[in-house]
Amino acid sequence: MDRNTIVGLVLIFVILIGFSYLTRPNEEQLKRIQEQRDSIARVEAERMALAAQQEKKDFELSQETDSLKPLSPTVFVQDSLKEEIITLENNKIRLQLSTQGGRIVNVDLKEYFTHDSLPLILWKADKSTFGLNFYAQNKQINTEEFLFVPNTTETVLNATESEKTLSLKLFSGENKYIEFIYKLAPDSYMADFSIRTHNMNDVIASNSSFLTLFWGVDMPQLEKSKDFENRYTGVYYDFLSDDVENMSTTSNEKETLSTKIKWVAFKQQFFSSILIAQDAFTDVALSSDISNEPGYLKKVYAEIPLAYSGNNNETYNMQFFFGPNSYPILKEYGADIELPKLVNLGWKWVAWFNRYVVIPLFNFLENHVTGNYGLIILLLTLIIKLVLFPLTYKSYLSQAKMRVLKPQIDEINKKYPKEKALERQKATMALYKRAGVNPMGGCLPMLLQMPILIALFWFFPGAIELRQKSFLWATDLASYDSIATLPFSIPFYGDHVSLFCLLMTAVNIIYMVMNNKNQPQNEQMKGMQTMMYIMPIMFLFIFNSYSSGLSYYYFVATLITILQTWLIRRYVNDEKLLKQIELAKTKPVKKSKFQERLEQMQEDKSERKLSPKVKFRF
Repeated sequence: MDRNTIVGLVLIFVILIGFSYLTRPNEEQLKRIQEQRDSIARVEAERMALAAQQEKKDFELSQETDSLKPLSPTVFVQDSLKEEIITLENNKIRLQLSTQGGRIVNVDLKEYFTHDSLPLILWKADKSTFGLNFYAQNKQINTEEFLFVPNTTETVLNATESEKTLSLKLFSGENKYIEFIYKLAPDSYMADFSIRTHNMNDVIASNSSFLTLFWGVDMPQLEKSKDFENRYTGVYYDFLSDDVENMSTTSNEKETLSTKIKWVAFKQQFFSSILIAQDAFTDVALSSDISNEPGYLKKVYAEIPLAYSGNNNETYNMQFFFGPNSYPILKEYGADIELPKLVNLGWKWVAWFNRYVVIPLFNFLENHVTGNYGLIILLLTLIIKLVLFPLTYKSYLSQAKMRVLKPQIDEINKKYPKEKALERQKATMALYKRAGVNPMGGCLPMLLQMPILIALFWFFPGAIELRQKSFLWATDLASYDSIATLPFSIPFYGDHVSLFCLLMTAVNIIYMVMNNKNQPQNEQMKGMQTMMYIMPIMFLFIFNSYSSGLSYYYFVATLITILQTWLIRRYVNDEKLLKQIELAKTKPVKKSKFQERLEQMQEDKSERKLSPKVKFRF
C-alpha cells in the first residue's frame, strides 16, 4: 500500500466522520422526533381506550337483547358466609389473606423492621386493593366485594417444614366458581399464585375477551428519611424483549404498556413487591402518584388484562415476590428475568464495576473476614485505593514535573506576550515534548478513577446490607447519621448535622490545599482552585441527608489519598526530578511513523515548489 493510498483512506475516513457529525440531528430535531413518538403512543392509548369502551357497549347491548338465559337474582352465592383471616407463613414472610375478596391484606417480612423498630409491613388491609373485574349477568363484578370459601378450617398454615397451599373459591352455583390459589414453600420469599375459572363460561359475559386483574398499594414509609426513600420508590417493569424501566419517582404519572412485560414491581428503597407472569402480561395500565398522607410515599396501581376464551376451565399462573432488594437474593430468584436490575447500581457505564467488582468483594469480606460493616467499608476502601495507587502516583508525578518546569514556562510567557498566543503555545508544547512531560498526565489518571467514584456513589445508598447496621455514632449506615437536630430546617441541607459528612468535607478541603501546593500557580489555576474549594462546601449540602456509609467511604478514601500523597512527596525529590527532565531534554525525541511520514510529505511538497517547471510543446 503506497503513500497516496494511505492518505486517500485517511481522507475518506475523515470525510465520513465529518459527514456523520454534520448530518446528525440537532436538539430541536431530536425533540421533534420524540414528540412524534409521544403522539403515536397517545393515539395508540386512545385507540385502546375506545376499543374497551366499545366492548363495554357491545356487552350491554347483548345483555339487553339476550333472552336465551334467565338472569339469576345474584351472581355469587353469599349465604351464611363471613369474613375470615387466614395466615400463610414460613420463616421469612407472613401473608395474611382475607376471605373477603380472597386477597392478601397484609405482608410482613419477618427478618426486617422499620426504622422505628416496628414490624415491616409492605401491604396493609386498608391501604391495598387486589382482585378481578369483569362483566357477568349485566353487572360489573369486582371480586373484592364478595366472600370466598377457603379449603381449610385452620387459621394458620405454617410452611416452615413443607409447602402449604391455600385455596379460596368464589361460588356462582354448584360446581361453578372462581378460585384463587396461594402456595408458599419453606424458606422462600416467593409465593405461587394462580387464578382458575371453573364452569364460569355461562356466567361471565359471552363477549368478554379478557378479565382485568387489578392491584394497588399505598406504599408506606419504612426508612428514616422520607424524601430520600422517595427517590428510590416507584413502579418498575421488565419488557419481555428489552430492558427494565420505571415510571417517574418524582412526579405523578400514568402509562399504558402495549409491549409484553414479564413482571411489575412496586419497589421501595430496600424492599419490593413483584407480580411475575408465567408467560407475559400485555396492555398493562400503570399509575404512580406521590402521596401527601403522613407515613406514606406513593399510591401505585396496575391493571392487567388476562386473556379470556370462554372455556369451561381457564388458568392463569403467576408468582409473587415479597422481599429485600438484595442483589444476591434477587439473582437467586430471578437472574433469568432480570430481577437483580431492581437494585440501582447506576448508569450502565458504571454499573458493571458494582456488579462484577464491588458486590463480590463486599460479599467476600462480609462472609469470610468480618461482620462489622464499618470495617468492611474500610477494607473495601483500602483494596480499591491500593489497586488505584499506580494511577495516583502517576498523577502526582505529572503534577510535580509541571511544577518544576514552572520557571521555564514563565520565561516562555515573558518571551512571547499574549498577542503571540500561537507562538507561546508552540514553544510551551515544544518544551513539554523535549522534557517528556504530558500536560494531561495529571488529569487522565483522575478521570480513570471517576467511574469508580460514581459507581460507589450509587452502591452505598442502595446496599440493603448496610441497612440498620451501626458503626461508631452512626446507627444506620444506609441512612444519614445525626449528632444534632436543628430547631429549623436549612434549604438543601436539612434539620440535622451529619458528622461523617462534616469529616468528609474537612478532609476534602485539606486535600485540596495539599494538592494545590503541588501544582504550578498561574492566574487560570487560581480561578480553578477557587472552584475546587467550593465543591466540598457543595458536597456538604448534598451528602448531609445521604447514606452515612457513603460519606464514611469518601472520608476514609480521601484520608488514604492524603497519606499516599504525603508518602509520594517524601519519595519524589524535585531537584532529582528536574535533573531527570533536563537529561531527557538532551536525548533525541523519538518520532512516530506518522510524524516521519508527515515530515516526508512536507519535504516532498517543498522540493516540488523549488524545482523548475518544464514545458512541453507539441
